Amino acid sequence: MWIPGAREAIKLANDQGYLVFVVTNQSGIGRGYYGEQAVHALHDQMNADLAKIDAHIDGLEFCPHHPKEAQPEYLTTCDCRKPAPGMLLRLIAKWQIDPAQSLMIGDKDTDVAAATAANVSGHLFSDGNLRDFLAPLLTD
Repeated sequence: MWIPGAREAIKLANDQGYLVFVVTNQSGIGRGYYGEQAVHALHDQMNADLAKIDAHIDGLEFCPHHPKEAQPEYLTTCDCRKPAPGMLLRLIAKWQIDPAQSLMIGDKDTDVAAATAANVSGHLFSDGNLRDFLAPLLTD
């Protein structure tokens, strides 16, 4: 479930005083593959795993929509599906975050585009150890 260095990256961010969030497109909800409760259960399991190393994720935002392939109540072009910045903007407002002091790591160009649209520094992670990737970003 975890990519190499992911738990350690979260702990590093926690230890340096950063808030840690997950923002994820979850069109499987809209397509009827699973419900919103499955996403919350996964988040709870992730935090349970992280608690073993004294780390945590502060919050989760997810987009259940899809503009072309979803059940009617989820069939929409929304402001939250990445590359749109809606999920990030909600977190920024809710937690009173300074986007200039924030960063987002993602594995898709749409993640970086969402970060850019929210005035957050976006970084594309494609391979390797996530903690090793994150560490120099936190010292810049």
